[in-house]
Amino acid sequence: MKSKTSSLKAITDQGLLPLFFYEDAEISLNVVKTLYRAGVRVIEYTNRGAEALENFKMLIKVVNLEMPELHLGIGTIKNAVEAKDFINAGAHFIVCPVIDTQVGELVHEAGLLWIPGCFTPTEINIAHQHQAGLIKLFPANLLGPAYVAAIKDLFPGQLFIPTGGVEIEIANIREWLKSGVCGVGMGSKLISKEILLNRDYDSLFELTRKTLAIIEESRVG
Repeated sequence: MKSKTSSLKAITDQGLLPLFFYEDAEISLNVVKTLYRAGVRVIEYTNRGAEALENFKMLIKVVNLEMPELHLGIGTIKNAVEAKDFINAGAHFIVCPVIDTQVGELVHEAGLLWIPGCFTPTEINIAHQHQAGLIKLFPANLLGPAYVAAIKDLFPGQLFIPTGGVEIEIANIREWLKSGVCGVGMGSKLISKEILLNRDYDSLFELTRKTLAIIEESRVG
């Protein structure tokens, strides 16, 4: 049984939250299986297409049967209707690009991890007051590590994860981790359009292994 606590631990232990969407269900499943084989134990599938809900229902069934250690969450949830649909579909955690406190309440009631997206200190404060276990800083490339370092002490105990523009480079990831985030979110930099179109699972496997190694090295450093 996945919970708020176990999903949060999976993300902070891994230090990486891969995220993607693809309209083809079979390719989506192969991406999830490849990431899992590479050592990933927490993934965000994103609600960015008409096929997302049905794909997710299929993915969660296979994950629960064949990859029981994997936490599979859903991202790009913008309202309560979407949240209910994916909670009912079995999502292990919910990620949002914005703050919707009604979504937060639904996720909390379900005993799951709510990760709202924030950009300003005011937004962070609202999310913090509504018990966001983890806050997504988005788009991270516009904020930068210096932003985290500047605002982190205002919210003691609050965990942050940047998403959008994080590079698979030790200097970039090390700078983010040094700023005080608990991990990094990574979409197209890791699961690129080329990988998806070409079904290049071997390259995805190698790139994922490399990224996990960089995070481990960055933490030690």
